[in-house]
Amino acid sequence: MPRLLDVFYPIVPDAAWARRLVPLGVRTLQIRYKGEDPREIRREIAESLELCIAHGCQLIVNDHWQAAIDVGADFIHLGQEDLATADVATIKAAGAKLGISTHDEAELAIALAAEPDYVALGPIWETKLKVMKWAPQGLDRIRTWKQKIGSLPLCAIGGITPERAPDVLSAGADCVAVITDFFTHTDPEHRVSQWLSWAETVRGN
Repeated sequence: MPRLLDVFYPIVPDAAWARRLVPLGVRTLQIRYKGEDPREIRREIAESLELCIAHGCQLIVNDHWQAAIDVGADFIHLGQEDLATADVATIKAAGAKLGISTHDEAELAIALAAEPDYVALGPIWETKLKVMKWAPQGLDRIRTWKQKIGSLPLCAIGGITPERAPDVLSAGADCVAVITDFFTHTDPEHRVSQWLSWAETVRGN
């Protein structure tokens, strides 16, 4: 049975970044577009979706669930604030899969009540691109979360590097979501290629 999420899961801010990374062989990609113009939101998602379909990559749309459904995207990721206002029934009726961010026990309970297709936990380590109100979770929290969610896929995010990734998987995560490590690298494409080489070894196990 194929993975719901690839073991390496980069997050990009727009379609331009998707065009840089997806052709390298990325199999799962999230677009986290922060613009507010509805037409631009749809355009960014639609362009990313077309690209991902052409390359056999699973696109996950962050937060903009209605626009995602409108353009035919079939996987949505919601943070807790967006989950509170999203119409989960409509998302599921559209046949879209759903991932939900969690940072503490209360958020995990809220997420599980929505019956998601995967749960994300973070930040595992300190992350510099986004100000976080939560302290680093650490590897022990990954183990705890995996015990609580069982067979549901667990995605770890926050401060993860190729050197740290094996420990993250050993602790129970099914995949690692990555932003800072490649986004701030002097050669992002090369860094993503390194991640993809690592992912290939994991898939072969």
